[in-house]
Amino acid sequence: MEIVPSSVLALLAVAMMTVKGPYRGLWIFIATTPFGAAAAFNMPALGGASILAADLAAVSIFALVALLPGGLRQIAGSMRVGQPGFWLLLLSVFCVVATLFFPRLFQGQTEVFSLTRDIGRHGIIEVPLRPSTGNLTQLFRLMLGVATFYALATVFRMRPDARMVVHAVAVATVINIALGWIDVLSHAVGLPDLLTILRSANYSMLDGAYMAGLKRMVGGFPEASSYGYYGLGLFAFWLQYWLSGPRSRWVTALMVLSAVAVVRSTSSASYVALIAYLVTVAMFGIWRNLNGRIERRALAIGMTAALAAWGVLLLFLATYATVQPVRQFFDDVLFNKMSSSSGIERMSWNAQAFKNFVDTYAMGAGLGAVRASSWLMATLASIGVIGTFLFGMFILSVMTGPAGRGARREPPSAAVRASRSACLAFLISALLTGATPDMGVIFFAFCGLAAGLNRGAILSRRNGAELPYSGHAALRNNRLSNAALSPALDLK
Repeated sequence: MEIVPSSVLALLAVAMMTVKGPYRGLWIFIATTPFGAAAAFNMPALGGASILAADLAAVSIFALVALLPGGLRQIAGSMRVGQPGFWLLLLSVFCVVATLFFPRLFQGQTEVFSLTRDIGRHGIIEVPLRPSTGNLTQLFRLMLGVATFYALATVFRMRPDARMVVHAVAVATVINIALGWIDVLSHAVGLPDLLTILRSANYSMLDGAYMAGLKRMVGGFPEASSYGYYGLGLFAFWLQYWLSGPRSRWVTALMVLSAVAVVRSTSSASYVALIAYLVTVAMFGIWRNLNGRIERRALAIGMTAALAAWGVLLLFLATYATVQPVRQFFDDVLFNKMSSSSGIERMSWNAQAFKNFVDTYAMGAGLGAVRASSWLMATLASIGVIGTFLFGMFILSVMTGPAGRGARREPPSAAVRASRSACLAFLISALLTGATPDMGVIFFAFCGLAAGLNRGAILSRRNGAELPYSGHAALRNNRLSNAALSPALDLK
């Protein structure tokens, strides 16, 4: 195990979470996620794999819940049949079986694109399917997400205070935006190594890349696409919270600054995912109000957004046709991307992943055995039809939120909608460029928050309790002690 400078950051976060507990320590856990290139420690014995600060924080928050009196029983309660945790449990079991047995079962029967760090070779290579350390590392990373989901879904099922969630995401957003601009400005003033101490993971660091003369915003991540992926999820959270939650200047500011960060990343995948996300949200809004009465506020927002989009489109067409630097920038970032060597290479990954899916009789080659450039293709090639179905059911149950027997079907709170919106943005982005089935700890964190808050609200309505649930209304609601919710679970 190799200790690195950012190990101090990871250990400090774990210590603070231990003191505050899994409930009040949520903001500490979420605050580690913008440090996407900061390793808690590296493991040379496992092919140079890195345990990130957020990974260690995920293990810690799960342990804090599991080790409390009654903690394991409460976590098991998040696995009830029909709930998101039930589908995630089935998915986890299948992923373990597929990863441990399928690479050996189908060994040599197909060629796969795989990441290697062998001496003399580094990058993506095509090799015959075989068991490797990549199988274990990818399984471990997915299990980190699973643990994160169960920890947060359990905590916020027992105490569904949306205020804690909103504040935690706000902290992470501020850190992410700050790291992004520090990255850009440090290069502008001649200090390109300012954030090197936070880039200690064994990843290929593309933090010095430029696009059409602009420094690509990377922040605490190894490359612009990762920064754009993370920033898009935060923007989706604040956009939905702004639409359905209490209005305030700081919510508006965080939404706007998050959007600017995504655009400033100059990531082609993030641009396309942003457009796809906005179109999806608009279509869903139209469908939801198609057979109902549209509120004046919703109508005003929709008309304003449509006019703004039309104006931006006209401005873009005019500048693209007349300003050469603008044309060059968008040609490099978007329009010529698919014909570039990178685009051609990524399409070949998808083609080979589909062949792997066919060659393994739709069962998959196991996690870590296949690399693609689309979450759907990577998932099909890795865990086959069965695993993809279970993953889809998990996502669907998080996004729809079953009301449960005897519960009133009331609209979810602003925080639940915002968390689901972030999950949707991550999914759309992963569908375009996801290399593996794992969408990251942050994706499972938002899934857990959405599922926990939603289920907690259902249980509180069923029991007739008033909980601090609806956004800023928590500030004026009565403060229920955790003992009133679950005497066996002390969430501090």
